[in-house]
Amino acid sequence: MVVRGYIGVDDTPRVSGVSLGRVDGAIDDMPLVAHVDPDGAAARAGLREGDRIQSVNGTVPRDVLEWMSLVDSPVVEVVSLRDGDRSVRTVERRTGEAFGASVSSAVFDRVQTCDNHCEFCFIYQLPKGMRRSLYLKDDDYRLSFLFGNFTTLTRFTEADFERVVSERLSPLHVSVHAASPRTRAEMLRNDRGGFSLRWMRLLCEAGIDVRAQIVLCPGVNDGEVLDDTFARLLEEVPMLDSVAVVPVGLSRHNTEARMRVHTGWEAREAVEQIESWGNVWRDMTGRSVIRAADELYLAGECEVPGAAHYGDFGMLEDGVGLVRAFIDAFEQRSDVDASKEAGFFASVDTVDYVRVANPASETALRPASTGTAPRGVRLRPPARGGVGVVTGTCFAPVMRDLLDRNGYAEVGVVAVTNAHFGGSTSVAGLLTGADIASVLEAHQGRMRFLLPDVCLNGDRFLDDVRLGEIQDRFDVEVVRTDGAVLREILDLRLGEVRRVG
Repeated sequence: MVVRGYIGVDDTPRVSGVSLGRVDGAIDDMPLVAHVDPDGAAARAGLREGDRIQSVNGTVPRDVLEWMSLVDSPVVEVVSLRDGDRSVRTVERRTGEAFGASVSSAVFDRVQTCDNHCEFCFIYQLPKGMRRSLYLKDDDYRLSFLFGNFTTLTRFTEADFERVVSERLSPLHVSVHAASPRTRAEMLRNDRGGFSLRWMRLLCEAGIDVRAQIVLCPGVNDGEVLDDTFARLLEEVPMLDSVAVVPVGLSRHNTEARMRVHTGWEAREAVEQIESWGNVWRDMTGRSVIRAADELYLAGECEVPGAAHYGDFGMLEDGVGLVRAFIDAFEQRSDVDASKEAGFFASVDTVDYVRVANPASETALRPASTGTAPRGVRLRPPARGGVGVVTGTCFAPVMRDLLDRNGYAEVGVVAVTNAHFGGSTSVAGLLTGADIASVLEAHQGRMRFLLPDVCLNGDRFLDDVRLGEIQDRFDVEVVRTDGAVLREILDLRLGEVRRVG
C-alpha cells in the first residue's frame, strides 16, 4: 500500500473497502442505502437513506458491482426494508437519468479475508486499541479491482476467474513477492501460495491487466531470489501490465526476527538491480514494466529518475513516481495528479460514500480529492510568523531542497516523527493527530501550518483525533496533496503574511 502526502511510500499490504462492516469478514447481508438524490428516480419511487435492500429485480446483490449492474435498467424493482416493514418499489428511470441512489458498502455478502500470515504484513504490526475496522485483512479480488488492494490469489477460485473475465474486472493487483513456489509459500506462510500465481498467467491470457507488486525484504527475497523472480515472470507472464518493487515497512510493533529495513547500501543495490531488469524487460518485450518505488531511491540517497523514466506515471498507486510527479508539478513542469489516495485505511473508514458512476473512478468508490479546503477547515487571520509545511520525516529533506531551489527558503518544513507506529513508518499518510499536535506545539503562534490532506480520513486522523481538535489549538490549513496546489497556496499565504508584517 502506498501512502501519499508530501510525500512518502509505505509498502504495507492494502486494506480497503467502504464501510466494510464487521471485522470478522461478515458484511451486512443487505446493502444499506447511504444517499438518495432528492431529484432522482429512486427518490420519486420512495427510496430513502437508511433503507435496507433485500433484492433488485429479483436478485440479491453480492456487492456494489452487481448492484450497479442491476440498477442499470429503465425499470428497476427494488424490495427494501424500513423499520422492519417490507416494501416493493418500482423505480422508473427517464432517458439518460441515473438510478439516483448509492449504497454504503462495497461487499454485501462476505469479504474474502486473507489466510496468509506474511512476516511483513503491516496489519500484524498495528498497535492495539485502534478502530476495529483497521485490523481487517482482506484477500478479495473484488476489492483489488475496486480499490487497488493487492490480492495473493491464494483464495481465488474457478468461479472467481469466470466472473473476472466475463465482467472484465480489470485491472487486478497481485502480490507476488517471489516467483519460486517454495519461497513464495514460505513468505506467505501458506502452502497454497506456492501455486496460486498460476492464476496470474491465465488472467493475463484472458486479457485482464495484472499489476504485480513485490514487497522487498532484505535477506529474504532480494539478491538472487529477486533475479529469479524477474526471470520467471519474464518467461511465464511477459504480458504483465507492471511490476512495482517496494521496500518492507516495519512499525515498532514488529515481532518478526528476520524482518528489517534496508540499509542505504542495500537500497542502492536494489535500485541498480531493479533498473537493470527493467532494461532487460524493455529489450525483450518493448515495454517498460519493472520499476522501483520512490522510497528505495530515498533510502539509498539515489537521484530520483526524471519523468521519462515513469512513462505515463501509471504506477503512482504503488509509490512509483510520486516524488517526481510532485516535484515536477511544484516546479510547473507537469500536471500529473499524484494526489488520488486519501490516506492509509481511508476506504475502510469512509463515511460519506459515493455517488457511484464508475466503480474504478476517483470520484466514485475512491475517496475524492478534497481540494484545498475540506469540510471543517476554519481559517484564522493571517499568521505573523510565516508558513510551515507539515510532512513526515521521509519526505522532509526532499521538501526542504525543493522549497530552497524554487525561492521559498522562508517557508518552514515541519517534520513529524511517527511515535504512534514507530519503526520505519515515516510518511505523512500514517501520521496521527497526537503526533502532529506534539510537534506543532513547539511552533505554536509562529506560523500557519499547511497539512497534507492525506493525513485525514474524512475529518479524523488514524488515532481518532478530529481535525477540529487540531484546528482549535493551532493555525492549521488542510491542503490537497499536489505539488501545483501547494505552490499556489504558498504564494497566497506568503502574500497574506507579508501584508500583515
